[in-house]
Amino acid sequence: MSKLMIALFVTAGLGFAGTTVAQTYSPKPTMTAAANTAPMSKDSMATAKKNADAQYKIDRDGCASLSGNVKDICIAEAKGKDNVAKADADAAYQNTPKAREHARVARAEATYGVAMEKCDDLAGNTKDVCVKESKAGLVKGKADAKVDRVVADTRQDAAVKQSD
Repeated sequence: MSKLMIALFVTAGLGFAGTTVAQTYSPKPTMTAAANTAPMSKDSMATAKKNADAQYKIDRDGCASLSGNVKDICIAEAKGKDNVAKADADAAYQNTPKAREHARVARAEATYGVAMEKCDDLAGNTKDVCVKESKAGLVKGKADAKVDRVVADTRQDAAVKQSD
């Protein structure tokens, strides 16, 4: 069986089960919300990115009073929120499956960055397990994003064929 067919079956199974990927930094609760919205204007995208930068500076300044690994976690959360907000703005502007995939990958990478910082507090076997779980979450997030893009592309191709 081809990899595409396996990916489609897995996606269909997940879709029927009603599962969604847990997203730590998500201004939009689900991927379908981003897929169903109208494209964003270029000015709106620029404004959203400026707002993300401003919020990042505020969040980073809020981390200044902290120290040690708690500060590192706070900074990782601020960077993750910034990257996700910018990727979501790009996805809304471009309104393509590839852009939405990029936004989901940014979300997975943000979650991974925070999880890795939290693992720094641990030692020994628990740290090793934490690191492996973090990496597995990243791989799963990227794979889910790619599968969703392939499904969206396939649906788009089917819609074009059906309209012909």
